Amino acid sequence: MTFRITQRVPALCAILTSIGMTLPSTGLDAQTAQPLPTAAQTDPKTLSMMQGFPPPADKTIRFTDGSSLKFPNTRWAFSHMRELVPTANVSRGEGPVRALPRAERDLGNVAITTMDGKAITFNDALQLTYTDGILVLHKGQVVYEKYFGEGSPQRPHIAFSVTKSFVGTLASVLVAEGKLDPAAPVTKYVPELKDSAYGDANVRQVMDMTIGVKYSENYSDPNAEIFDYARAGGMVPMGPNYQGPRTFFDFLVKLKKEGEHGNGFFYKTANAEVLAWIVKRASGLSMADLLSQRIWSKLGAEHDAYFMVDSIGTESGGGGLNTTLRDLARFGEMIRNKGKVNGEQIIPAAAIADIEKGGKKEDFEKGGYPLLKGWSYRDMWWISHNEHNAFTARGIYGQTIYIDPKAEMVIVRYASHPMAANGANDPVSLPTYMAVAKTLMK
Repeated sequence: MTFRITQRVPALCAILTSIGMTLPSTGLDAQTAQPLPTAAQTDPKTLSMMQGFPPPADKTIRFTDGSSLKFPNTRWAFSHMRELVPTANVSRGEGPVRALPRAERDLGNVAITTMDGKAITFNDALQLTYTDGILVLHKGQVVYEKYFGEGSPQRPHIAFSVTKSFVGTLASVLVAEGKLDPAAPVTKYVPELKDSAYGDANVRQVMDMTIGVKYSENYSDPNAEIFDYARAGGMVPMGPNYQGPRTFFDFLVKLKKEGEHGNGFFYKTANAEVLAWIVKRASGLSMADLLSQRIWSKLGAEHDAYFMVDSIGTESGGGGLNTTLRDLARFGEMIRNKGKVNGEQIIPAAAIADIEKGGKKEDFEKGGYPLLKGWSYRDMWWISHNEHNAFTARGIYGQTIYIDPKAEMVIVRYASHPMAANGANDPVSLPTYMAVAKTLMK
């Protein structure tokens, strides 16, 4: 199935192209030139990736040579980031695991009509989106859970830009508690940014990505700031002759202003890293410790989570979180329940209310997302304003937390699609979520 891809390609899409992966141009109307290999054809177990002691040379995947970031190797690597790069642990704490009650249903034959009018089933959708794992909660019960390839209930998977929504949630919590002032200048918390693009921005503008910053994510431009960001944060190999910034902090302070703040939504991963810096300063904690203390240790998570980190151990707030799928579902269910877990308020309900109200649709319209008409962006969450008031955390290659308040449903998915931009997934995924919601409501 081929779809026309017109959405903006987020940060890591550009990064992966720089190391040899071909993707559609940012902002251009493009089509895949040839059919993509199927999910079944690229199953890492079928391909015997990283099997053996040691694995054969042609089946070995490394970070240092860029092979871990090339499809189909990503179908193994996205479930094994801790083996490839340095990480910071997010402790689940010492409390009991919160059971996820089960009331399983066969959703495989749920009928779906894609955005281009194709008739498919839920089972088809899982293959078309290269799903590594998917879990559906309805009224807090697991009604569907399935894994493919390297996906498993016990193995964390990289969440990519779903990470941003965790950072945005923590920022919203601090705002609700009076520990972070959204109207304050960024420099109140991070004075080191006074000579950067963020020197005259306020915290709310960062939280909602309405920042005017010279930061290009155009992978066809070798001088685009995206490449400095990726190398500085250790998200791609620096290379032997690299002389640029070597930490997220060193990169962020050098960004320059372009345009005016508050003039529209423009998705730029640098904003998430700035917000993470602000949140750490406001709380006095690392991102890993803050997430553990405020949320992860209170969810009843089964497993620790972890962040990818730069050369001095700074967590990637833009895309470095890794969790198991069930624990991601526990987080999504807590958000659906207005910050409660088993009746206990673990984060302020006001923080969730601020997310759910969404941002300005007219700001979002300027961001260039033709498949997301009528949406908005708030606290680093994507707000659909659809008939169910659904909202979502989204990461490249198909990572998702989809919360449907009306259907009392949460869907979490980890995936390894060969194309980074969510425009490759949305024509299948968004109709799928709504079809499942309506099925569960019957």
